[in-house]
Amino acid sequence: MANTSLTRFADSLRHATPGELGLAAMPIVFVLLWSTGFIGAKFGLPYAEPFTFLFIRFICTLLLLLPLVMAMRVPWPTSPALWGHIAVTGCLVHGTYLGGVFYGIYLGMPAGLASLLVGLQPLLTAACAGPLLGETLTKRQWLGLALGLVGISLVLGSKLDPTESLFDGFGLGALASVAAALLGISIGTLYQKRFCTRMPLLPGTAIQYMAAALLLGSGALLLETRQVNWTPTFILTLGWLVLILSIAAILLLMALIKKGEASRVASLFYLVPPVTALQAWWLFDERLPWLGLLGMAIAIVGVVLVVKTAQNNAKAS
Repeated sequence: MANTSLTRFADSLRHATPGELGLAAMPIVFVLLWSTGFIGAKFGLPYAEPFTFLFIRFICTLLLLLPLVMAMRVPWPTSPALWGHIAVTGCLVHGTYLGGVFYGIYLGMPAGLASLLVGLQPLLTAACAGPLLGETLTKRQWLGLALGLVGISLVLGSKLDPTESLFDGFGLGALASVAAALLGISIGTLYQKRFCTRMPLLPGTAIQYMAAALLLGSGALLLETRQVNWTPTFILTLGWLVLILSIAAILLLMALIKKGEASRVASLFYLVPPVTALQAWWLFDERLPWLGLLGMAIAIVGVVLVVKTAQNNAKAS
């Protein structure tokens, strides 16, 4: 049976066109690119404070994205109310989410752990969807939520060190920042699902970046020194985050949605935490003990149960 399956898979690859192979690889490429965002934060934050860093990133992104929108002649939203709803999602999904992640890493949280914590977003979204959107959870989804909580408890417990103020290398501030990021992306996802179903993707993304830039620019003005050390490392990191994360990843997502492959992206998102952890181990020697690795695996299984069950329910309906 296994040999037959492998033979069929090999035959499908052998007879696939370059376009089909490219389409099959696109979701994996998207997830690999997305996971580098946490690594980019780790590389760039020694040279700029988090809100300042993100404000510069969003301004650079808009300088590239706005001409692209005009060149593609994509219509902007005509409703002022929709503009407002899109701006709110931008403040939550980009401003609060990225601001919280970057600030948590700035305060010492490992990039791999930050990725795992915000990777629980499907669990929190599923838990909130019932009271907010009237959706009901299946037994498998409740099991997934429970596994996610058990897994993250093991990961955090493995970092406990009695000689530190809270965790090894970071404290409550970092944990609160990443928790705010998790809430931001979860609430933002529900808000967008409720109020922004008519949002055009590319112009809508530009509006979200405008709102997030205004929010984080205000934070940088009020809370930070706004000093930037323009080293080659910082410039290269900023270029990567702008061109690869904020532009290329969005365009890749647009292509996947157009091809009907968005569900494959969602199903692969649970790979982001382990991929990020592997990158962080290779680049920064970030390590988790065996208990933490077990907790990460359990949490990922929980996310998979929630996401896969939701996808199956959507197909059935």
